[in-house]
Amino acid sequence: MSSPPSTHLLNVALRPGSPPMLLAEPDGEPARWAARHRDALRATLTEHGSVLVRGLGLRDAAETVAAFRELSTDLMTETESFAPRRTYDTGVYSSTKWPSNQPMCMHHELSYTVEFPRLMLFACLSAPDDGGATAVADAAAVLKALPRRLVKRFERQGWLLTRTYNDEIGASVAEAFGTDDRDAVERYCRTHAIAFQWHPDGSLHTRQRRSAVVRHPLTGRRCWFNQIAFLNEWTLAPEIREYLVDLYGADGLPFNTCYGNGDPIDADVIELLNGVYEAHTAREPWQAGDLMLVDNIGTAHSREPFEGPREVLVALADRVSLTDCSPTLEVTAP
Repeated sequence: MSSPPSTHLLNVALRPGSPPMLLAEPDGEPARWAARHRDALRATLTEHGSVLVRGLGLRDAAETVAAFRELSTDLMTETESFAPRRTYDTGVYSSTKWPSNQPMCMHHELSYTVEFPRLMLFACLSAPDDGGATAVADAAAVLKALPRRLVKRFERQGWLLTRTYNDEIGASVAEAFGTDDRDAVERYCRTHAIAFQWHPDGSLHTRQRRSAVVRHPLTGRRCWFNQIAFLNEWTLAPEIREYLVDLYGADGLPFNTCYGNGDPIDADVIELLNGVYEAHTAREPWQAGDLMLVDNIGTAHSREPFEGPREVLVALADRVSLTDCSPTLEVTAP
């Protein structure tokens, strides 16, 4: 007879500067453990925004996929990705391919789309020699710490993401939309409030305006929910930004963010945003076998620079519509 589901989690350690951590007592079958503790884990996630499970002993992709499926209501196929990933199984991917010496700053996954995951699942199969933590930051605390005048502007105008898809930097059209058929891409853009333009060289330029602040559909907390800083040109290393501007021009960068009315965001504002994120960052170095759950609306996450091999699998789960999160402006193409 199988054990009944657990409704309470013991030994959840809450330490300043680190995500909540649970020391698991596995039975050799991580998926069975995940199924038994599913409800308690999700309750912990709603309360704390993230939880790192240590000691579960995930060993390979097959075990990870099975555990992910026990913990989620549905696994999403990623659309509008900003960089390539390896696909392990339906809805299960590698971490985004991004230079190991460059940070992936705090962000909320797919916060520029009209449907996004509420739950992010991470599993470490191989920990790097140094660095590489998937750090987290409380989105409600970040919002509260930001200057009120700046927040009011973003609440009123939203934020604008511009993208220029090519086959050299970031995700290609086919990788982002699952097809390179122009008619299919255009249909997707029209139904997802994305303005688009094909350039003579065949590249695609898109613009989409989204709310910077949303309300969590379960907790009701107002959250700073966007990728304004991460996808902005001023977050790039200076030499990389200079190279891309020289190659594509200031208006042809693979991605950039602006105020919702199209005004550029100054470098000092991006520095301020990243500084507030850093002040609210919690981090814990990965160990092989670790599992981490992150509430994608209530908690931002990042990937820190690292050295040595690193294999972290990712799943996007529990689809949520932007319209269910009390956006501060109507979802329309700019």
